Amino acid sequence: MQHTHVRRGDTVAVIAGRERGKRGKVLRVLPIGGRVLVEKINMMKKAPAADAEAAQGGIIERESPLALSNVLVVCGRCDKPSRSGIKTLADGRKLRVCKRCGESIDKG
Repeated sequence: MQHTHVRRGDTVAVIAGRERGKRGKVLRVLPIGGRVLVEKINMMKKAPAADAEAAQGGIIERESPLALSNVLVVCGRCDKPSRSGIKTLADGRKLRVCKRCGESIDKG
């Protein structure tokens, strides 16, 4: 499994592409493809055909994955998008920390 700087539930800021400047909550991380799904960001329209479950077709809007390189985690303390680093504690646990202010990004 590959490790990423972003985890499900993080608030991230988009730093490149047509959605640049927007923020959202991570719904899903796809580490194999290096992509991430962010709530209400990079929306696409899809026209599924009618089938047994959905008796009627129509147009639905859903999130499309973004490249992991195009998002940065938003620090809870300084409220700015920043790169994250890894800090190892004395008991062996590893925490993600904000490179701007040094505050822990992980809860607990």
